Amino acid sequence: MVARITHGTIQRSTLANLQTNLTAVARLQAQMSSGTKISVPSDDPAGAHDVLRLRADQRTAVQHKRNTDDGDAWLTTIDTALQASLAIVRRSRDLAVRAGAQGSLGPDSREALAAEVEARRDELLQQANSTYSGRHVFAGTSADAAFAVDTSTPTRTYVWSGTPAATVTREVGPGTNVRVDADGSAVFGVGGASVFAALDRLAADIRAGADISPSIDAIDAHMSSMLREVAAVGARHNQVLGAKDVLAERDITLRTQVSALIDVDLAAIIVEIQSQELAYRGALGAASKVLAPSLMDFLR
Repeated sequence: MVARITHGTIQRSTLANLQTNLTAVARLQAQMSSGTKISVPSDDPAGAHDVLRLRADQRTAVQHKRNTDDGDAWLTTIDTALQASLAIVRRSRDLAVRAGAQGSLGPDSREALAAEVEARRDELLQQANSTYSGRHVFAGTSADAAFAVDTSTPTRTYVWSGTPAATVTREVGPGTNVRVDADGSAVFGVGGASVFAALDRLAADIRAGADISPSIDAIDAHMSSMLREVAAVGARHNQVLGAKDVLAERDITLRTQVSALIDVDLAAIIVEIQSQELAYRGALGAASKVLAPSLMDFLR
């Protein structure tokens, strides 16, 4: 059976084809003006799914980048404080050696050396209470200063405010957490076994002209503890810096992948638009001939 083709059928078909061609031109122009191939998920459902997944990966990478920056700052602060603390302790040891080598020092000289040791002790206490962004880096998760001095007793007591095993960590990668604080009790000691108490005993021994060998041995032990912590902090710092490098490369990779999915090829899309516009003009020309007959033509 032969289908009956009317003038109205031809008109509707021609107008529908013109509308389809015009829609394609509008879509290409929108892509060229926005610079992206995917404006709504319906443009490319599979591509939109991949873009959303990559965007989520980018957000995760951005957060990890913030974490590594924060961890880098924490560990840099700790390393600076440890290096300064080692210099102070070495200076105190030099004072102890000088006092021990010059047994004939008078009271005034011994007092001067003891006063300098106490000054070094106060400097060391300041380093032990170093902060980053309002947080004490040797106090773990505690909001209080790492070390406080209790002067209510005849002998100064040094109290560490941290909580054992309560550490500050930063996630620098998927499932990778790095400790960014330091255990002040392990570095400086606590109570009568702290390096501050050792310097107090050293100052007292210098004033009294007593044997300072035990004080020197105690200072050497604390220096060893500090050096161990310097090595541990350095290892963790290297891990954080390595994670920063990995994240920088990851950021470039994700940007490239997202760009490949959504960015338009400007040269190609210009050529395609010109091709569609040429086809649209041709279709208009053909339609003008098909739809040219009017009512008067049928009445003749």
